[in-house]
Amino acid sequence: MTLLTTKEVQDLFKVDKSTIYRMAEDGRIPAVKVGRQWRFPSDQLDSLLGGAVPTTLAPSPSVPPAGELALEATLPAETAQTVADLAADMFGVMAVVTDMEGNSLSTVANPCGYFSAVFEGTYTADHCAQSWRQLGEEIDLEPRFLPSDLGFLCARSFIRHGHRLVGMVIVGGVAPEEWPPTTAHIKAVVAETGADETTIRDHIDEVYWIDEPHQQWIVRNLSRMSDLLSQLAEGRGRLIAKLANIAALASADPHNNDKETT
Repeated sequence: MTLLTTKEVQDLFKVDKSTIYRMAEDGRIPAVKVGRQWRFPSDQLDSLLGGAVPTTLAPSPSVPPAGELALEATLPAETAQTVADLAADMFGVMAVVTDMEGNSLSTVANPCGYFSAVFEGTYTADHCAQSWRQLGEEIDLEPRFLPSDLGFLCARSFIRHGHRLVGMVIVGGVAPEEWPPTTAHIKAVVAETGADETTIRDHIDEVYWIDEPHQQWIVRNLSRMSDLLSQLAEGRGRLIAKLANIAALASADPHNNDKETT
């Protein structure tokens, strides 16, 4: 049995060290204490990730590891926006594509009226990055609808690059069974965002009303959409790596050096 270090598990899940420790302590991922250090059995993580843990974490000498390529390089902004627009149209909800830190790679497509009212005139990606990042820290790899800071439901599916989780397709704006939020929750949203309470109350019912079977249909197809993005990102990543290797070989070619000196 191979035991992975905390740093190696960080590279797999793309979350910070404290999150790995919390997940180990509360049993969300398999882990053992070796002295004061956490170690993680690779075979159990492999089962959890559906075969995504490589047999060795050492990168190929000829191709840069996936983590060296930013998601923006393998998934350009125009592609991310196209996917967000497609998800919003297909599912009839709001959608966005982010990296694992919750930083948006697209604008929010098809925002619900409540979301727009909260962030009207003040919206920046930073307002939502923390909430989106928390979705990425959920260890359950299968997408499911979860409550957001604003009270409505969101679901995410991961974009992979190699064995790493590098981004998310997030959909949301869906009303939970009990809606609207309590007065206390609305006041908390006001305090956090600086939005006008009266404006929020005027738009509180402008969310997406979707029943449970439709929600399950969304999460099933959301996985398929992120799988397609993963294939596109990985294919583009391999192409970038190959081009980089070709450039490196060309620059190291002694015949090229001779030409430069003659």
